[in-house]
Amino acid sequence: MAKVFIGVDPHKLSATIEVVDEHEKILTKGRFSTDKAGYAAMRKHVAAYRERVWAVEGSNGAGRPLAQRLLADGEHVVDVPAKLSARARALDTGHNRKTDAHDAHAVAVVAVRTTGLRVLSYDAELESLRMLVARREELSRQRVQTLNRLQRLLSELIPGKAKKDLTPLQAKRILASVRPRDIVGKTRKRLALEQLTDLVGIDTKIKALSKEL
Repeated sequence: MAKVFIGVDPHKLSATIEVVDEHEKILTKGRFSTDKAGYAAMRKHVAAYRERVWAVEGSNGAGRPLAQRLLADGEHVVDVPAKLSARARALDTGHNRKTDAHDAHAVAVVAVRTTGLRVLSYDAELESLRMLVARREELSRQRVQTLNRLQRLLSELIPGKAKKDLTPLQAKRILASVRPRDIVGKTRKRLALEQLTDLVGIDTKIKALSKEL
């Protein structure tokens, strides 16, 4: 059976595909949801084409989740950079208007015409590492925000004694030394203690992630 190319225009909730042969003849097309049922329906839709290559636009961006699912199921997947598909769409008479269907067609055309597209591979350990690194980066950003809120509250509780490189232990000692009498001060201290608790929890998670990595 001749090879076919499946151009994929991926979105968060849907994927539009177009299947073409090596002469760019359109064989079938469709739009599917990205939930479990939609994904299964999409694969079933192209199951008759045994020698198939999935060409996913932006497999390091919006197309990554779908590309990884296809790879995990043993499919042959190549990455089509968005710049190449945009150029193909602009030059393709009758398909130069930007729609999901036209985008899928442009991706398929690029896959047919372009040699040397990056062939994707599935590495479970590498994918796990990527997720752990991303999570650690999220926690690091959250830590900065939490620390900034804590420092602001401390500077209001003890004006003129702000500390730049504040550690959780230092913050705990500072809060233990402050005993506000008015309701504003008491509320400020309670909120500062909440931020300190959050900060300690974030540090614990970051440490655990770093160890796992």
